[in-house]
Amino acid sequence: MSTYDQIYAIVRQIPYGKVSTYGQVAALANLAGQARLVGYALYQIAPGSDIPWHRVINAKGEVSESPWRNGSDYLQRSLLEAEGIHFNEAGKVSLSEYLWRPPLPQEE
Repeated sequence: MSTYDQIYAIVRQIPYGKVSTYGQVAALANLAGQARLVGYALYQIAPGSDIPWHRVINAKGEVSESPWRNGSDYLQRSLLEAEGIHFNEAGKVSLSEYLWRPPLPQEE
């Protein structure tokens, strides 16, 4: 499985109405400290993919804007709002409310 495939497998697990951060996805994909790599991987996703790329935001609770995304910053926010995720006046999502918290592996 490629590094990007590992990232995509994690992102596919983020439930509807929840978000994750680039750093959280990196850590869950065993790529701790490589949040930027997660961003690169998500940038490569083809339109119409089943990967919910829009559910990954930065650690400040914001959509990471980029001129290279050709307007998809607005698309990302609208997709999140359609899932019931609210942005405050500063354009931030409450991570305490919406952050995905996957179950911890059971200790044996």
